[in-house]
Amino acid sequence: MELFSPLKLKSLDPHNIPEVLDTWFDQNERLMPWRETRDPYRIWLSEIILQQTRVAQGTPYYLAFINQFPTIEKLANAPEDEVLKLWQGLGYYSRARNLHFAAKQVMMEFSGEFPNQYSSILKLKGVGPYTASAIASIAFGEKRAAVDGNVIRVISRLFGISEDTNQSVTQNTIQKLADELIKDSNPGRHNQAMMEFGAMQCVPKNPNCQNCPLSEYCIALQNQWVDQIPLKVKKLKRRSRYFHYFIIQDDSNVWLHRRSENDIWNGLYQFPLIESSSNELNLPDAVFSILGSLSVEMIKSNKAKKHVLSHQDIYATFHHIKVKCLPESSFISSKLNEVHTFALPRLIDRYLESNDF
Repeated sequence: MELFSPLKLKSLDPHNIPEVLDTWFDQNERLMPWRETRDPYRIWLSEIILQQTRVAQGTPYYLAFINQFPTIEKLANAPEDEVLKLWQGLGYYSRARNLHFAAKQVMMEFSGEFPNQYSSILKLKGVGPYTASAIASIAFGEKRAAVDGNVIRVISRLFGISEDTNQSVTQNTIQKLADELIKDSNPGRHNQAMMEFGAMQCVPKNPNCQNCPLSEYCIALQNQWVDQIPLKVKKLKRRSRYFHYFIIQDDSNVWLHRRSENDIWNGLYQFPLIESSSNELNLPDAVFSILGSLSVEMIKSNKAKKHVLSHQDIYATFHHIKVKCLPESSFISSKLNEVHTFALPRLIDRYLESNDF
């Protein structure tokens, strides 16, 4: 049974929506490098980069990855540090680690050939139903509706879905509606048109409904619900964290540490860190816990910097400590002028850009 209700849509046939979208896409499609190819590797790469990332921010990273890793084999064979360094500044570093892992999967489990079906693509680490649908439809023409945040917004408004879109039952309803709308002739193009429409026309706030080609089909507009749909009840609870970094150096070297915790920035390099419950810290005790009785020539602390992440705020204080000679340690010793070559959290990278040792 189809989900469309002709009465609810005032006798307008919702099956015309794909044709209207296709015409709109002809006139409004943005030029993007990954739209110039059907290479599944490049499409997959673009989809992973654009998760939680705006197109303008993600495009330079996509081009850099293609330049450095033109094939999935080169990506699979690259050291993880090299991949993380190239990803630096893009955030959500688990995406980069999953990308690297999935490249190895393709080489080992699929003999170096990118899988060509939705069910197989879904097996790759870091790939969910949306990403698998996008790749399968765009690269291989498989009829799979790709439902991302933009599509959720478009479908919710068109069909007047007022339930919480974080609930699985609502997500299933939206997926079924998207599946009914998808075109047989070119599902990949249809998916791109839907996503583009959500990104450019049916935007989250203050959409231009008066000049929308789908306005006559839109239940949310007819009922003046546009600013209330889609509904998301749950919100991430934010928390504050207080990081105290210790830049411990002699005349030519500094200590670094690679994060290995199941936490933000896993796999990236940082200065020795103490996390506390506030910006306040007993500095002498902290220095002793790291250096023991080693003689210290200079201590200088810089005011805490706030770094905003999606679900937490990091307040970072940088303590500069000068010693005569760095002793042997479990920390990594790096030349001062080579610190920037390591994959660093953007917070530390920005601090180094604006401060001298």
